[in-house]
Amino acid sequence: MPFDAVFLRAVTQELAPILTGARLDKIQMPARDLVLLQFHGQGGSGKLLLSSSSASPRLHLTKESFENPAQPPMFCMLLRKHLSGARIVSLTQPPMERLVDITLEHIDELGELSQKHLILELMGRNSNLILTAADGHIIDCQRRVDLEMSEKRQVLPGLFYRLPPATGKLDPTAVTPDRLQELLCAACGMFDKWLLDTFGGLSPLVCRELCLDIFGDTEVCLADLSLDTRQSAAEKLFAMFGALYRDLQPVMLLDDQRPADFSFRPIRQYGGTRESKSFESFSLLLDSFYAVRDHADRMRQKTQSLTKTISNLQSRTARKLENQRKELTATYDRERLRQLGDIVTANIHAIQRGQSRLTAVDFYDPDMNEIDIPLSVQLSPQQNAARFYKDYTKAKNAEKILTEQIAKGEIELDYLGSILDELKRAETEKDVAEIRLELVQGGYVRDTDRKKQMKVKPTGPMEFVSSEGFTILVGRNNRQNDELTLKQSAKSDLWFHVQKLHGSHVIVRCEGRTPGDDTITEAAQLAAWYSEARQSKNVPVDVAPVKQIKKPVGGKPGMVIYHEYRTVIVDPKGEI
Repeated sequence: MPFDAVFLRAVTQELAPILTGARLDKIQMPARDLVLLQFHGQGGSGKLLLSSSSASPRLHLTKESFENPAQPPMFCMLLRKHLSGARIVSLTQPPMERLVDITLEHIDELGELSQKHLILELMGRNSNLILTAADGHIIDCQRRVDLEMSEKRQVLPGLFYRLPPATGKLDPTAVTPDRLQELLCAACGMFDKWLLDTFGGLSPLVCRELCLDIFGDTEVCLADLSLDTRQSAAEKLFAMFGALYRDLQPVMLLDDQRPADFSFRPIRQYGGTRESKSFESFSLLLDSFYAVRDHADRMRQKTQSLTKTISNLQSRTARKLENQRKELTATYDRERLRQLGDIVTANIHAIQRGQSRLTAVDFYDPDMNEIDIPLSVQLSPQQNAARFYKDYTKAKNAEKILTEQIAKGEIELDYLGSILDELKRAETEKDVAEIRLELVQGGYVRDTDRKKQMKVKPTGPMEFVSSEGFTILVGRNNRQNDELTLKQSAKSDLWFHVQKLHGSHVIVRCEGRTPGDDTITEAAQLAAWYSEARQSKNVPVDVAPVKQIKKPVGGKPGMVIYHEYRTVIVDPKGEI
């Protein structure tokens, strides 16, 4: 994400008036690389989030709730010791650096006013949160960096804090027009890459956007530019650098309604492929962006183990079905085994014990041609004939057994597919817990913590109200689908389900009224959205009265059968 020095400057400028003079009430550490500072002051009260995560380093105000560990980490205890009740004096950012120095004052153990610095470095995998004394010596840090980890810069308690090594890049806001023109006229390669390598504080996203602003394209090779064009580009670039810190705007980029990127300025390089959304503040932007992304990451971690287990079972079941179908195909030719038995029996007088082959007339052939029939030398003539009849009977029985096994296997494969679909659509940890409980009860996974599983209380279905005032209920998982359709719904209610795909059961409560076309469409759109067809268009959804929906004998959770229905075609929609 482009949390570059310019974006950090925008965030710092926004936070400084709110935080300066505020006092810290609580210090929490929900995760190893996440610190929350709860504060109050003239600018209001709130929570400041400081993340030194390598994947998402950031700072901003947050309204999100986090679950704290039962035992606070040692670094959290250290921060509480030194900073509890401290007053924030200032927030400063060195020019073009991706770090923020939060200066705080507090009363130390001797009752004297003491100053501390909490320094957040937002540098990807080298991100860190460091607490130093007023004289600059390091009290402690989240990530200790010794000589083996870095020869250039160590970050350890007792050492004096030093800024990260300089990159050698230029400050875009300090470069002169003559120097900029000189650099650009001598440059080679792609323009956006040259910007990224020459100037500090700019992300690749912003470099491409500057290229687009100047040339109308993000792919511009400097070798193709004339001297006049370069000089003109230098003038435009100087003006853009001069306005870099003006009119900073919190902007989020959405890819198919999902947060994809953010910036301090409007982004045009994606054309119409990504939607742009503006926010009132950078904190609201970051809080919204990471709330969605972190939630998705947490859900992915929560479902990862179950998804892997069910995917393996699905693959194993699919392979088993393929082998069974091949075996079933082989049984279709069993009638020939009986015929060969008849031919051997009819010629049994001509067979000697130990004979390996019988050449005889095939009286089942209209042309009465001769055939060679292989025999077992260990068996008598009578036993050879009996072997063909036995193989025929075996194939006949195998067809019946394999047909039953394949039917069960197909049901099993379909059920496992529905579980994978549920895991993809799970929105809360409780949803995952309910799916796990269903799998435990079905014998698919082991109950590793029986007491914990018993505490899982089933959630209710999702509830919507149509534009015509009808209640629409959507099941969250297979067990809930069963409850909703077969136990909680009236016979006159309407049932919706995406056709021939996995998805939620959707019920429209009729309560003696007849739903109009708008309600039918809205319910069908929800059924399409909460299914495997979420990303599709023109999705067929079956509609039937609940009285037509039956549970097959021995059916898996969520599985039903129905015969009288109608189908509507809709585009998926997750809200009304």
